[in-house]
Amino acid sequence: MARREVLVQLDDDLVERLDQVASEQGTNRSELLRRGAAAVLEATELAQADRELQDAYRRIPQDPAFVESAARLAAQTPPEW
Repeated sequence: MARREVLVQLDDDLVERLDQVASEQGTNRSELLRRGAAAVLEATELAQADRELQDAYRRIPQDPAFVESAARLAAQTPPEW
C-alpha cells in the first residue's frame, strides 16, 4: 500500500511517551501512530454502526415474544465452561 508522509506536531512529552511505548513493543513511532490512527478510525466506524443499530431498534422494536423466548433459551443453556 502506498504511503504518504504527513506532518503532525506533537509536544515533547507526548513524543517521549510514544517513543517509550514503541520501544517496549519493538516498533517505531511511525508504526505506533499508524496503529493508533487505525484504532481511532475503527472505533469511530463501530460507534456509527452501533448508533445505526440502536436507531433501527427505535424505529422497529424487537418483538417481545422473541425477546422472551431468547431469554428462556439462554437461561436453559448453561455455559460449557
